[in-house]
Amino acid sequence: MRYDLIEENDKIIIKNIKNFEPKHIFECGQAFRWHVEEDDSYTIVAFGKILNISKVGNDAIFSNTNKEDFLKIWYHYFDLDRDYDKIKDELSKDEIVKEAIKFGSGMRILNQDEWEMLISFITSANNMISRIKKSLNLLSEKYGELIGEYRGNKYYSFPSAESLNRLSLEDIKDCGVGFRAKYILSAANIISREEIDVYAIKNLPTEDARRDLLIFPGVGPKVADCIMLFSMEKSDAFPIDVWVKRVMEYFYLKEDTKLKVIQKYGEEKFGHLAGFAQQYLFYYARELGIGKKK
Repeated sequence: MRYDLIEENDKIIIKNIKNFEPKHIFECGQAFRWHVEEDDSYTIVAFGKILNISKVGNDAIFSNTNKEDFLKIWYHYFDLDRDYDKIKDELSKDEIVKEAIKFGSGMRILNQDEWEMLISFITSANNMISRIKKSLNLLSEKYGELIGEYRGNKYYSFPSAESLNRLSLEDIKDCGVGFRAKYILSAANIISREEIDVYAIKNLPTEDARRDLLIFPGVGPKVADCIMLFSMEKSDAFPIDVWVKRVMEYFYLKEDTKLKVIQKYGEEKFGHLAGFAQQYLFYYARELGIGKKK
């Protein structure tokens, strides 16, 4: 993809960018370590860096960075090499997804760190986004490393598997993760002992990658598919949470359809773009309360 990119004063500006809205990107349930500033910009921490993102008119402004880091880290992180117009055109053949795309038109699938996503989505099980964010920030503050301060807030790296593996169950529970603490500690132990290389899983076919992720206690099909979609570039993964289940039953299938049936239907219907369809439908359903029983 070609962009009109300008560097000035610790900022990168992309002029007239399409398919890019920070609110749609960060509030669609795929990332948790972000903070909304008073000016409605978003400050995030990822890959040991702090970045602020805003949209002014048709321009995206990436602050607290330089061209080298932008091209090395953030270009891929924001999936800027992908043609989202092409994805939208293909998915819009389905009238329901077409409406969902209009609602979340600026969404992009982020390419995040595999280890951080493993722990993030273990933490997400039967949990609320606000609590997930708080727990992950506490884990990082206590057991990560200080990266720096930005706009009055301190930001920390995500703790390594080795650092979490040295902790007790109570230490992890103190970060507000509840029953998930044992799963987080188990994942840290598996990675630290090099029983599984979480960074090599993305090189496997989707079914094999899912199989390896399901080895981790606390990782079920939905969590595995989230990890694959948001950090392993498996765009054919189709995570099913309560909102996706509701929207799929509301528009496509009968009520109380089994999750395996919904997953197979989504994968077959949307193919290699299933993950993108899922995200548009998820955001659409959650924000509008589609399928929610009164």
